[in-house]
Amino acid sequence: MATRKNGAKTGRLPPPVEHQFKPGNPGRPKGSRNKLGEDFIAALHDDFEKHGIAAIVAVRQDKPEAYIKVIASILPRELKVTTENDLTDEQLIERIRQLDAAIRPFLAFEGEGEASIGDRSSKPH
Repeated sequence: MATRKNGAKTGRLPPPVEHQFKPGNPGRPKGSRNKLGEDFIAALHDDFEKHGIAAIVAVRQDKPEAYIKVIASILPRELKVTTENDLTDEQLIERIRQLDAAIRPFLAFEGEGEASIGDRSSKPH
């Protein structure tokens, strides 16, 4: 266990002398730690530019669990829901149908029907 300058104990030992920076060696250049991340993002961007939509479709069809994980990973952790108290039930149902129609292309899997929310004849409850 090592001791800090302020006398506090740490849970780690200092690195061996041969691994410590020597005078005249400033260490890692500024920004070099982020270089790999930046290069990776740039390569990913280039690949997406070439294969983006086709790759998304292939993953959705071949690995729906991975597709859903990606969707879940980009959604906010918390979703703030506000309500408009002056909507009638019919207006609310119509708004839900509009939202359903907007997201359906992203959720449709091969072989599924096109039944929408509110179509009670498609599936038994």
